[in-house]
Amino acid sequence: MKNQSIITEFNLVGLSSRPEHQMLLFVIFTFIYMAALAGNILLILTVTANSSLHTPMYFLLINLSLINILSISVSVPKMLLNLLEQRKTISFLGCIVQICLFTWTLGSETLVLAAMAFDRYAAICHPLHYTLIMRKGVCVGLIAGVWIAGVANSVVHTGLVLQLSFHCSTVINHFFCELPTVLRLSSSDTSLQETLTSLSDTIFGMGSCAIILISYYLILRTILKIHSPEGKKKAFSTCSSHLIVVSLYYSTAISTYIHPSSSYSTDRDKVITVLYSVITPALNPIIYSLRNKEVREALRKLMRRLGLFQRQ
Repeated sequence: MKNQSIITEFNLVGLSSRPEHQMLLFVIFTFIYMAALAGNILLILTVTANSSLHTPMYFLLINLSLINILSISVSVPKMLLNLLEQRKTISFLGCIVQICLFTWTLGSETLVLAAMAFDRYAAICHPLHYTLIMRKGVCVGLIAGVWIAGVANSVVHTGLVLQLSFHCSTVINHFFCELPTVLRLSSSDTSLQETLTSLSDTIFGMGSCAIILISYYLILRTILKIHSPEGKKKAFSTCSSHLIVVSLYYSTAISTYIHPSSSYSTDRDKVITVLYSVITPALNPIIYSLRNKEVREALRKLMRRLGLFQRQ
């Protein structure tokens, strides 16, 4: 832990250094954070309270919501606290914890999205064998593997960050400690860390993306063979929500972690990070509830059970 003998805290620039923007940002991100927590918790309760939703697809959706809750809770609370203070700092240990947890959620989310794509492939392309392919033991093992792989990836990266020195600069031009930003701040040789980061991006990001693309290619090929327009519409509707979520996540996350260093822009990366680490976790439960008739009906039942909604 030689780093701690050199520095004890980092200074976070945040989203904006202008004092007149601080309160507006505080209000906006407080609303988004509360909406994300409420939406994901409500989605989890809706699925668990309705036995008709106890299927592999919704089991995976619960895990996606748990990841969303953890992901947004890693960065936003500290950012909100710093918006109310003049000195926007984070302790060395707090920074390491943010890197560890956010890297964990980032890797796990890509794997969950890939697992959800495979689930849709099994349901549409092999409907007669779906219950066998996605049986309970397979689903539990799949999710256990997702979380374990995410933890292992995070531990490796966090351990390597602990070997770096940061005595030249302690100013992080970001609103939280994200791995690429912290690596650029180090005064040590980060070639090993950057190589492993690229390898991790390839395995988790591009690997998961490849699984998703292959799954949807096979799904599309199967849907095109369906003669009934209603059958095509029904088959596509079962995976449209997942497609929207995947598009939102990968279009922003990949552009942050995989782009030429010559095109690097801190302000650009901060905006993109907000999109996939803050906005996407808030939108996911809305997308799945608004575009899914089963979830909407289960949500109404839950509201009536809690006395928050009365049938007209």
